[in-house]
Amino acid sequence: MQKTVVLNVVGLTKRLIGVHTPFISAFMQKGKSTYIRPVLPAVTCAAQSTYLTGKWPSEHGIVGNGWYFKEECEVKFWRQSNKLVQSEKIWDILKTKNAEFSCANHFWWYNMYSSVDYSVTPRPNYLADGRKIPDVYSHPDHLRDMLQKELGTFPLFHFWGPKTSIKSSQWIADAAIRTDKEYDPTLTLIYLPHLDYNLQRHGLNLDRISKDLNEIDALVKQLVTHYESQDTHVILLSEYGITDVNNPIHINRVLRSKGYINIRIERGLELLDAGASNAFAVADHQIAHIYLSDSSLKEEVRSIIAGLDGVEQVLVDEELEKMKLDHDRCGDLVAVADANSWFTYYFWLDDEKAPDYARMVDIHKKPGYDPVEMLTDPKDKLLMPKVVGKLLKKKMGFRTVMDIIPLEAELVKGSHGRVPENYEDYPILITNNDAFQAKEMIDPTEVFGILEDHVIPASPHEKPI
Repeated sequence: MQKTVVLNVVGLTKRLIGVHTPFISAFMQKGKSTYIRPVLPAVTCAAQSTYLTGKWPSEHGIVGNGWYFKEECEVKFWRQSNKLVQSEKIWDILKTKNAEFSCANHFWWYNMYSSVDYSVTPRPNYLADGRKIPDVYSHPDHLRDMLQKELGTFPLFHFWGPKTSIKSSQWIADAAIRTDKEYDPTLTLIYLPHLDYNLQRHGLNLDRISKDLNEIDALVKQLVTHYESQDTHVILLSEYGITDVNNPIHINRVLRSKGYINIRIERGLELLDAGASNAFAVADHQIAHIYLSDSSLKEEVRSIIAGLDGVEQVLVDEELEKMKLDHDRCGDLVAVADANSWFTYYFWLDDEKAPDYARMVDIHKKPGYDPVEMLTDPKDKLLMPKVVGKLLKKKMGFRTVMDIIPLEAELVKGSHGRVPENYEDYPILITNNDAFQAKEMIDPTEVFGILEDHVIPASPHEKPI
């Protein structure tokens, strides 16, 4: 077996590798690389599950970052149980081939309750008084305490929300190195989300994201230097490329105006009642799953969605099969945005009646993905005093909400989920393995075999990848 590490540099594409990433540029020039044809949807959970199982979403069941749980009549995003992934994972296969194989997983999704030997994943504590306390979940249990004692508490509020920064990726990298020194796993998976943040805020504006590129480049250098000192196969890869957008599509507002969506009123505010709705959309970046109460509505709803400005196509039936999305969790229809557009989850028609969670970072209550959670209102000159005041109230034991997220989808400048037109915006795989037989392009399901071959290299008599 060959010790191998996979650095998942979220959002990394060839377009971004250059003057602001000198180490990654040199690593690519010395090594071998290939484009990865994006899975649809090109979002975190679907891409990672495809890489780690070698199967399509139609087989492993991860059709997005979230979906409509039909038995519960609820939309749920960012679930964590590995049991949701319905195919064998790379570590399961490699353990059957060599009993000495071990795997460490640092923050790749669906990390909880998996069969990896060492795992660390975000898991805040939600206290009875409403507070959210940063923390992680680990296996074995004591790994969590060891890492946070040595590295400090995981900086959760730098991992998602308006305060996102390199601090979260740095903590993950340091935790991976510390775990490697303690346990020396055969295969290590490391999630580095830093580029995701400002690319969604600002799009492909190199003047705005140059600092982020410099920061992730230095972090990759730290990790590669550590692992290459141990004669390790190092793979850099990404899940998707982020491209410029300027047109948010409020798909649920349209369905509501046509009478398909049912709303509950609580304390004067509106909530989406998915279980009582005839048609609603689960927005996930540039993809939206549309669920119907009755299949007879399919053609009329498809016609409405297809006619919206910014919708490139609406997939149904055989088209979903062709795109390897035909799974029970998938929407009855799947809308794909055009290059300049993305889908919001917004379902209210009056901002005064928007649910309380709309103005907060609340990834589990919102019935769709909300990139605006990384932003604050640029016109609010009193924002910082408000935040300081709210934090003081929390410290004093008073209940308060951090309702600082604007309801302005136009602030988002970058998105992903569809298959981009330009290869330069495709995800990429780079390796230092001289034996890797690089092709110009691979399918996302081929990543599985590449990882397997890096850990257990093919014999001279076997055909290489």
